Amino acid sequence: MLRALTMAVAAIAVAVAASTAANAEERFLTEEAAVTRILDLADQRLALMPGVAATKWQTHAPIAAPERERVVITHSGELAAPLGLSPEPVERVFEIQVRLAREWEERLTEDWKAHGFTYSGAIPDLNKEVRPQLDAVTTEMLRALYLAAPALRQPGFTHRYAAAAEIHLRAGGWDGRSRQELLEALAGIRQVSSPALPRIAASAVLRVGVTGDYAPFSLDSGGDLSGADVDLARGLAEHLHAQAVFIRTTWPSLLEDLRTDDFDLAMGGVSITPERQARAAFSIPYASGGKTIVARCVEVGQFPDLAHVDRAQVKVIVNPGGTNEQYVKTHLHKAQIRLYPDNKTIFDEIRAGRADVMITDDTEVQLQVHRHPDLCRAFTGTLTQAEKAILMPRDPALVEAVNVWLKQAIAAGEPARRLRESIEH
Repeated sequence: MLRALTMAVAAIAVAVAASTAANAEERFLTEEAAVTRILDLADQRLALMPGVAATKWQTHAPIAAPERERVVITHSGELAAPLGLSPEPVERVFEIQVRLAREWEERLTEDWKAHGFTYSGAIPDLNKEVRPQLDAVTTEMLRALYLAAPALRQPGFTHRYAAAAEIHLRAGGWDGRSRQELLEALAGIRQVSSPALPRIAASAVLRVGVTGDYAPFSLDSGGDLSGADVDLARGLAEHLHAQAVFIRTTWPSLLEDLRTDDFDLAMGGVSITPERQARAAFSIPYASGGKTIVARCVEVGQFPDLAHVDRAQVKVIVNPGGTNEQYVKTHLHKAQIRLYPDNKTIFDEIRAGRADVMITDDTEVQLQVHRHPDLCRAFTGTLTQAEKAILMPRDPALVEAVNVWLKQAIAAGEPARRLRESIEH
């Protein structure tokens, strides 16, 4: 049964991946979506119990099935370990669901004894219909727990999702106490350190951290996630026989999110820097460039080099938390520096005259001047030289697997082609 459940998880993931590829659109997996998926699955499980009770009523089978219950609970823990989840809290989540199912069946049976059998639907076959459905819900639940684990550990989780539990846990058999009990069990789910490749294989999921604010590498626009690295991530996931699931991160929190296992690796134009190299691993580079200067075309002649930017009257705008801010704070001492947190609209500040200059990667500048004829590159070269790569934990097997794929992609010209298409789109 363990092998069957593992294969079912993979089958579900492959089906979702095929659907995603067909739609050619990606979206971030939000915390709310990840958590409510668990609640919906728990509700689906309990909603199957009237059919189970009706089958047992007709066949005079006992409600309690201790051996079956032990198998379900024990196997949930066995499947949790390859997913990098502590088995005991997962078993607790399934123990609650199994107990609630039994109690709901018992109440239905007692009611039928008192008032007559009132089940109105077709009586399902327990072995051929219901149990395969329960097994499928189990596999989906394990995958949902894995994807939601970073959200479940957040302080105040049970309070924040109490209202959602009322909405999503609506099948017969739920009450205020049992909803709270499930939320408390979910809050106990914990990730444990485990090798990435076996975890990716067990879940059939590659969790990719991206900021979604750095075109042409990744851009979240109206909920649709696009960009050269989004496409590359799908290719990497396919190579690993997994589905790419995109997790939102930020430049200031990038390394910490990686450390706390919010995702397996980060893409989206991540530059190789000494600070990042000291705390994580990188793939081989797949793009290179450097910082350059962008300004309004009508004023571009005023900023031919860094010295002309670093003047008291010049307003320099910069997004916080990344290499742009590091460069500006290190090299500019006289200019007015303004931190602007929204990287998707930061160039509009220059166009509107609320800022004069931005110093950022030349790839991003190339995209912006292509899209906005009123913006021009002020410096013909680059002020720095940097390389883009995939950021990963220090997991040699994962790094090797990523590099095997990336070497092939580079040889085929994929990264360069994806960047060119994203710029010209």
